[in-house]
Amino acid sequence: MPKALTMQRSTVPATERANYIKRVKSLHSHYAAANCRFWVFEESSLPGAFVEFTEADNEDTLNAAHATAPHKTLDPSRVYQEIEL
Repeated sequence: MPKALTMQRSTVPATERANYIKRVKSLHSHYAAANCRFWVFEESSLPGAFVEFTEADNEDTLNAAHATAPHKTLDPSRVYQEIEL
C-alpha cells in the first residue's frame, strides 16, 4: 500500500501563536502514538502562515488517527497517495 498524506494550511495571528504551538505539540504526540508522522512548516517570509502535514504508511491508519485527534483537521477526506516513481 502507498503512503498517505493530508495537508492543512493555517494562518495564525501573532497573539494566538503560543496557543497554536501548544495545539500542534499535542497533535504531534497524538499522531506519533497512532503510528503517523506529523510536521509543521512556517512560511519564512510570512510569519504565522503554517502548513501541517500528517503522513501514515496507509490510508486506513491515517483516517483512524484523524478520527481520534484531539483537534480536528479541516478536511481529513482530502488524502493524497504516494505515487511510485
